[in-house]
Amino acid sequence: MSLHATVALVRHSGIPLTSQIQRFIRQEVTEGALHPGTRLPSSRRLADDLGVSRSVVVEAYGQLVAEGYLEAVQGAGTQVVRHLERAAPAPPVPSLLDDAHGARRDPPVRWNLHPGGGGVPGFPRREWLACYQRALNAADPAALGYPPLAGDARLRVELARCLGRMCGVRSTPEQVMVTAGFAQTLGLLAASLPQLGIGSLGIENPGHPGQRRFVRESGLRPVPLPVDGEGLVVEALAASGVRAVLVTPAHQFPTGATLSGPRREALVRWAREVDGLIIEDDYDRGLWYDRGAGRPPALQRLAPDRVVYAGTSSKSLAPGLRLGWLAAPVPLLDGLLRARARQDLGTDVLTQLAFAEFLRGGAYDRHLRRLNSLCRHRHDALREAVRRHLPGAAVVGPAAGLHAYVTLPRHTDEAALVAGALRRSVLLCGAASHHARPGGGAPALVVGHAHLPRTGAEQAVREVAAVLGGA
Repeated sequence: MSLHATVALVRHSGIPLTSQIQRFIRQEVTEGALHPGTRLPSSRRLADDLGVSRSVVVEAYGQLVAEGYLEAVQGAGTQVVRHLERAAPAPPVPSLLDDAHGARRDPPVRWNLHPGGGGVPGFPRREWLACYQRALNAADPAALGYPPLAGDARLRVELARCLGRMCGVRSTPEQVMVTAGFAQTLGLLAASLPQLGIGSLGIENPGHPGQRRFVRESGLRPVPLPVDGEGLVVEALAASGVRAVLVTPAHQFPTGATLSGPRREALVRWAREVDGLIIEDDYDRGLWYDRGAGRPPALQRLAPDRVVYAGTSSKSLAPGLRLGWLAAPVPLLDGLLRARARQDLGTDVLTQLAFAEFLRGGAYDRHLRRLNSLCRHRHDALREAVRRHLPGAAVVGPAAGLHAYVTLPRHTDEAALVAGALRRSVLLCGAASHHARPGGGAPALVVGHAHLPRTGAEQAVREVAAVLGGA
């Protein structure tokens, strides 16, 4: 433990060495360089480091303890006191994904129904730890160096296998790239598209508000395109003049609509006709528990040369892993890798190796089965609570993912409902925030349900019903 590197003692001056040490530590504490709870070197260690008598340091520490800057803690040595007053911290820099999944600072409430407000339930801690341990034990020194920009080869092999088996994605490990979540995937594409002469990106409306802002601030012009019960309206896309589009075809965010078969074929035809590119955001693949129909395969399999398939572990494991992937047409890979080289030097290799082990050993499949069962029960509880307590409202779309789309009666004042629910300690997310323009759609709620216990869904919806009843 060292402190001496920043202590500048002037040995031939009229100021005693004890006073110089006191002044230095006092200033570092006052200006915030030494934080509350920071442990300082022992008096013997600091004296040796500074080349002074131990009594000099003991006296300096003693005076600072008397002044209330330091404290002597039994078994922990001397440290900066924990209760010092601090200036108010600067407000946090707004995230590019504020008001989107999981990147907000939600107010404390009893029932948080924001999508992503409760995170992903049931993280498989024991299985993940075991996979991480096995990966770490097996890692040779070369594996602990800088990873390849496209990701560790072992994970890319496992991802190609998993995506082909679960999603029908047609790719090779060489076409798979590991990223730090979908945000980085979108950032890499935003940096690469201008090199193809593409300056605008079609986005679904309603859609992800954070992505819309992210696209704009990445230098592309976002072009909102309408969505209906069959997904993206391809006729509007064709009329827009854009050559690239971002879609969520399997489980549209936030409405839950699935892109119909005819729309899928039309979308692929559009891409071929305009020499365009489709970015398929399959954000919650693996979370499908609808009893009526199976989840459709990836759109990418219809046109591997025109679709960039993108996925993430954020909805199935945890956003904090910052682990995503893409499968891209071969001609795009070089531009994506060049863009990656300008951003960072790759994704945490140990997490990659652990996830490869998680996939290879079947732990991911087992986790998804448990998570789907849990989400099904909680989705059913929400649907039943809405049916019982909110006449005229309905949960629409397939039973999938971590959120549900709840349409409200036409006369509902969505903004007033959201505000009234907050007063009753229920945090709601209105659909209006997902539209590119205010008043662009019928009143609805985007409800995160996967983290709610069955009784929680019932109680939260009853509070919402009380707001509607008092309107």
